[in-house]
Amino acid sequence: MLSDYITPGDRLEITAAGVENDAELHIDSGDGEFDVHKSYRTRVYDIMTEDMISIEMPMEKTKLILLPIGGNFDLCFYTRKGLYQCYATVHDRYRSNNIYILEMELTTNLRKFQRREYYRFNCILDMQCRKLNPDEEKKLINHEVEFIDTDITLEDGLIVDISGGGARFVSDHSYEQGEFMLFKFTLDVDGKDVEYSLIGQIVLSTKPEGKENYENRIKFVNIDDKERESIIKYIFEEERKIRNRKTEDS
Repeated sequence: MLSDYITPGDRLEITAAGVENDAELHIDSGDGEFDVHKSYRTRVYDIMTEDMISIEMPMEKTKLILLPIGGNFDLCFYTRKGLYQCYATVHDRYRSNNIYILEMELTTNLRKFQRREYYRFNCILDMQCRKLNPDEEKKLINHEVEFIDTDITLEDGLIVDISGGGARFVSDHSYEQGEFMLFKFTLDVDGKDVEYSLIGQIVLSTKPEGKENYENRIKFVNIDDKERESIIKYIFEEERKIRNRKTEDS
């Protein structure tokens, strides 16, 4: 059943499907333009039938993006069971309980989706890290598994956003693009502390203007599917907690 995979509140990304030429760079939504080269984030509102769901209309800044009825779109769902993708058509749009809704008719079955980019969750997480030494890097490149020396002192750091594909952390100094790092951190998943020891590769290391610390973005390079899904699950649990707190405060 569809509800076995997707539940109300799950986040999703929506992009235009079937764009074949530059003449179709925008879709007229009736209230502005939907840029077919952009992805818009929103949430599942309800599971109506096995081939019909409703979602909250996406927004950009403070403006609703009113997708056109009959338009075809690519949906990517971020769920507790991982990432799923399908195609859908806008069947209707309306307002309900002060929420603007899109009814989407699924035109393909859900499929498990593997992708390089993942939703980034802003957070403050303690972590420890260090650069791999040349011998460790060589073994990593040669796909040797047991090679990390855990007795070497690690530097304390702070992760400021995390996803299933990588993380961003702050440090007192910069790193070279392409350097490999060992990262250790703990997440609360299903009420239990789960420890992670992952290898990340520096994608970017910059010092924002007016800031004292460097910001560094890394991608995980040795993460397995179980660890990745666990991180995604943590993100959605934390998102739900935030959403629930906002509801209680309103």
